[in-house]
Amino acid sequence: MAVPPSYADLGKSAKDIFNKGYGFGLVKLDVKTKSTSGVEFKTSGSSNTDTSKVNGTLETKYKWGEYGLTFTEKWTTDNTLGTEVCVEDQITKGLKLTFDTTFSPNTGKKSGKVKTAYKREYLNLGVDLDFDFAGPAIHGAAVAGYEGWLAGYQMTFDTAKSKMTQSNFAVGYKTGDFQLHTNAKVNNASLVGIGYAQTLRPGMKLILSALVDGKSINAGGHKLGLGLELEA
Repeated sequence: MAVPPSYADLGKSAKDIFNKGYGFGLVKLDVKTKSTSGVEFKTSGSSNTDTSKVNGTLETKYKWGEYGLTFTEKWTTDNTLGTEVCVEDQITKGLKLTFDTTFSPNTGKKSGKVKTAYKREYLNLGVDLDFDFAGPAIHGAAVAGYEGWLAGYQMTFDTAKSKMTQSNFAVGYKTGDFQLHTNAKVNNASLVGIGYAQTLRPGMKLILSALVDGKSINAGGHKLGLGLELEA
């Protein structure tokens, strides 16, 4: 089996039904270009037709393939500046280190993250350290795969409070044209999600998704999703 996906990408198609793609009341524009020197530029903007609020981002990215380095700078209309440096496959094959910082000149707020990811056949691991003045938060995730079956675990530990604030499990099964995914959030949310994806034919994928509130099974408020992806 190839390298399994990261926990964030486990069942991503089904989860995206609820998380993206429904820009009601929004006018959006995304533009990507690349210079002859290899620098990538990405400009995104959106305008809310109800509130007239406009949001935008400008991102530049440069890859130094010889050393496995990627430099990314980002500016948003909230006047937040972000810098990210990634090093991949240099210390050892499959290891990726990312240093991510943001700074807001208006408020003086700063944040920083150190992310590590390691992937190889049958295994995908990740540990992130989110720095905060009150105390850093540690995020960990692991996904194992074997013969189409996938199992993942994700956690967050708040060092300031010395307690686990998030603990999630996920299982899935995936073949060339079929994917089934189930995840459970074992915390105060008590949410259980189920996703199913089926390739109907090349370039056409059907996605079904459900999100169930485990604390209120009989009260309603559950979500059902249906998606159809077309690719020419």
